[in-house]
Amino acid sequence: MAQTNASTQGPEMNVDLALELFSIAGSLSSTLDLDFLLQKIGAAAEQLTESEASSIMLVTDDKKHLFFRVASGEKAKALKTMTLPMGQGIAGWVAQNRQPQTVNDTSSDPRFAGKFDKASGFTTRSLCCVPMIFRGELVGVVEVLNKKQGGYTEGHVGLLSSLASLASVSITNAKIITEQKNFFSHVLEILVGVVETMKPGYEDYPVRSAKLACEIGRALGVDEYDYRMLYYAGILHKIGYVAFKNPRMLADMGVTSANEEMLPTFSSRLLEGTKMLEGAIPAIRHHKERFDGTGYPGKLAGEAIPLGGRIMRLVSDMEGLRISGGLKGAELGARALKEAEAGAGNTYDPKVVEAFAAVLESQGGSW
Repeated sequence: MAQTNASTQGPEMNVDLALELFSIAGSLSSTLDLDFLLQKIGAAAEQLTESEASSIMLVTDDKKHLFFRVASGEKAKALKTMTLPMGQGIAGWVAQNRQPQTVNDTSSDPRFAGKFDKASGFTTRSLCCVPMIFRGELVGVVEVLNKKQGGYTEGHVGLLSSLASLASVSITNAKIITEQKNFFSHVLEILVGVVETMKPGYEDYPVRSAKLACEIGRALGVDEYDYRMLYYAGILHKIGYVAFKNPRMLADMGVTSANEEMLPTFSSRLLEGTKMLEGAIPAIRHHKERFDGTGYPGKLAGEAIPLGGRIMRLVSDMEGLRISGGLKGAELGARALKEAEAGAGNTYDPKVVEAFAAVLESQGGSW
């Protein structure tokens, strides 16, 4: 039973308060930046319980301590370096026992850890602390400090617990997504290394291709999502070469031997089913189409070719010119622009050629 020195009757749950809680739920579910998310939780907790301050402590990976991730107040930064052993202090007790606590006179509670007040310069008179639990796992605790009027009640515990329940889901999701992105970025680095070994001269080819594709995309005004997909397409459009000498992969593709015209299909097939890359796959699959419809694999023409494919056609050829021509700097830029303009309307989309010219001009004639 939560300790309290005040009435157990909570604040009236009126329509405005209910709408506020729904608003908070919506904002939490749409926020992936963990620090920003926790700041929103703390601010919401203070608002809903009419408190002077708040703090959010998360569980360390070894499950033995709590650490301050967010704390409000002028000197709250001092708390960021401090940890609380599980079971110690009121927050540690809440975490260990997974039960909420209200304490309306901290001076009378022997569990109160005054060292945090000394570090922050904040004087805690009362507090309400609840655990954050997701699927049976302790995520951390949320606490509000110093009720502005009156004392904390069971009603405040209910409000804070509802917020903590929403927060625990959002915090867990944000952490999972962060871990997935970290894993994905490491895998992408490995794949860059794989592509670089495919052919002579491919050192730095994936990164250069991705950079040029993104610069052309920016010149054409693509949105943030398409910009990111162009980066992935630039990195991975040659990944299909890994299947060329792999009998098992060739069998999976339904062939016994490979030729250059199969590369776009191989590359896109290898990446199918990867959610984070799905927007890049059309550009990869169609990066060998020609604007006049004589390319492959689909013999698509004009704007029937995905914009990413039209960009990657030019990027692939220009980077190929760098490798085969032995040119660099302004000399490479001049030769590349001449070939791109000569191919406008047949091999290349004229708008993409114009964007490429704009990129060269902005970078002193090279890329």
